[in-house]
Amino acid sequence: MTTSNMSMSTDTPRAFPKNFLWGAATAAYQIEGAAAGDGRGPSVWDDLCKQPGRIWEGHTGDVACDHYHRWREDVALMREIGLQAYRFSISWPRVIPGGTGASNEKGLAFYDRLIDALLAAGIQPWVTLNHWDYPLALHRRGGWLNPESPHWFSEYTELVAKRHGDRVAGWFTHNEPQCFIGVGLQEGRHAPGLRLGISDVLAAAHHTLLAHGLSVQALRARARRDARIGWAPIAHVHVPATDSAADVAAAKRACFTIESDFMKNNTWWSDPVYLGRYPDDGLARFAPHLPKITDADMRTICQPLDFCGLNIYTAERLVRDSGDGGGRAVTVPEPPGFPMTHMRGTVHPESLYHGARFFHERYKLPVLITENGISCADWIALDGRVHDPNRIDFLARYLREFSRAGRDGVPVAGYFHWSLLDNFEWAQGFQHRFGLVHVDMQTQKRTLKDSARWYSEIIRTNGGGL
Repeated sequence: MTTSNMSMSTDTPRAFPKNFLWGAATAAYQIEGAAAGDGRGPSVWDDLCKQPGRIWEGHTGDVACDHYHRWREDVALMREIGLQAYRFSISWPRVIPGGTGASNEKGLAFYDRLIDALLAAGIQPWVTLNHWDYPLALHRRGGWLNPESPHWFSEYTELVAKRHGDRVAGWFTHNEPQCFIGVGLQEGRHAPGLRLGISDVLAAAHHTLLAHGLSVQALRARARRDARIGWAPIAHVHVPATDSAADVAAAKRACFTIESDFMKNNTWWSDPVYLGRYPDDGLARFAPHLPKITDADMRTICQPLDFCGLNIYTAERLVRDSGDGGGRAVTVPEPPGFPMTHMRGTVHPESLYHGARFFHERYKLPVLITENGISCADWIALDGRVHDPNRIDFLARYLREFSRAGRDGVPVAGYFHWSLLDNFEWAQGFQHRFGLVHVDMQTQKRTLKDSARWYSEIIRTNGGGL
């Protein structure tokens, strides 16, 4: 059976484990708005949005979905959908406007109200500490290049954990470090919009990993004992062109090999976190540019985690075994007309199967899908509803593949759909809609899409309707 034609069997039950967690996710800067409200300090994204030509059509997150004022309505929508968990991020500059030092009581109180409302609605709060809105004040002090940056992040974590840790069910330290380092500091497309050399980028990445480790330590000390702790990197999944043992082995090797791209690899980021070491091929490749790395650093970075979080949307590439005995992965081009999303991403449901399987086999932890979803061309139809059959089909295919991973022995822990709301899509502004809920950015009117109602039934039956 080939995997490139999106085919899959239809005769196997697809219910998930009884303790499987169904949720949806958002990020503070993408939905909250109130960018200068109630004492919030500026972030690097506020700064980038002010720079001409940086964001599509000059859009900003100044208002976004106005969730800061409409959170009650949004929690009610989550309850209507039947979410069991909600993954949201805390805005670091909202709770510590200068990044370090004095905290902002109004910002902390906002998250108190949100968390309490979620609990009252029977929804578990899952908090991301760093979803890219880094305090501008700290960026001006060197940001992630500053050796003190891990300690800044640890102090921020301690504040949040001390204030909210008695009620939060799950924690993520960083979201997609490959993006805020690789795209933000190396490629310059995301905030803070820099194009640094590889030595600086590697130093910033190392400080980011140290910050993760110190943050986990702070959470273990301050959060409730049963809270689950991890992080949410991008999983760059290479999928096999066929189910042959050779092609599967080649795809797995490709997932955990550093080839040419600093950003688009898994092991430079995840091996230190889960295994306590940088990969040998990366150490060799980056040798002239590496910062000082000590054994103590690696012990700090490698903290016990409760799950392997993965953001997966598509496959990095489709591969086959080279056939020459070397086990190399050879790229197989997508055929003309291959399914693509509105964001021009390829549709590869099997990436959830192989991503979950490969990462579990390497890191030996339960797998939690921390982001997965699709941008569609959604609008309010003449009947007043939002019909998004492409999203429903996409999610059904991907969830079937995640269920298949579970049946094949991967401990599948849960799934967070990206996103709850249509929102500000970073440098691409408001041109993409990922939400289960349609948001009219002019009026802020919320409308449940057909996919939200479909997802509600999937949650009610624990995936039995797939």
